[in-house]
Amino acid sequence: MARAKGLTFYHKERKLNKESAKGIVELLAATLITVFLAFGITYVFGSRTGVIGDSMEEALPASSQVLINRFIYMISSPKRGDVVVFLPYGNTNTHFYTKRIVALPGETVQIIDGRLYIDGYAAESQDAYDYMEDAGMAASPIVLGEKEYFVLGDNRNSSEDSRSGNIGPVNRSNIIGKAWLVIPGRDGRVSLVE
Repeated sequence: MARAKGLTFYHKERKLNKESAKGIVELLAATLITVFLAFGITYVFGSRTGVIGDSMEEALPASSQVLINRFIYMISSPKRGDVVVFLPYGNTNTHFYTKRIVALPGETVQIIDGRLYIDGYAAESQDAYDYMEDAGMAASPIVLGEKEYFVLGDNRNSSEDSRSGNIGPVNRSNIIGKAWLVIPGRDGRVSLVE
């Protein structure tokens, strides 16, 4: 047979060996695990919200961004003093609120002469926070339900919180997570929420 004139190409057939297949499978598995971890970590620790208004000054400056730890309340319950992010009454048509828990489920809350009382006892020292000019719903005793928390802003006279009828006591199911990092903090850097 005569050979065709001109350029000729012929392809060498490559076979996929076991080592190559194993390497490809390992690379795909590592990629999937990395993507899954990235999404998981972002969901649990990387959710964020903006602080609207000055109700949490000094702890959280107005217009700062707060990273939300969603994981902490999967393994433990919210505690007094925690700064939490929540949706009032689970209303998804509103913005996230960021306030401090001052009373826990089963406790009785009342504001008397501008001061917070829990179960009949003064809950804070007289200088810890400003005198509250408006007691709102808490002018009368409020008994918190099994999964309800009473929240207040640190800047008590510039805060819409559990004293307001449109927020009221916050149900555990409406708490998104705990505020854990603020960007920027008081000094202009990332700082832990205290």
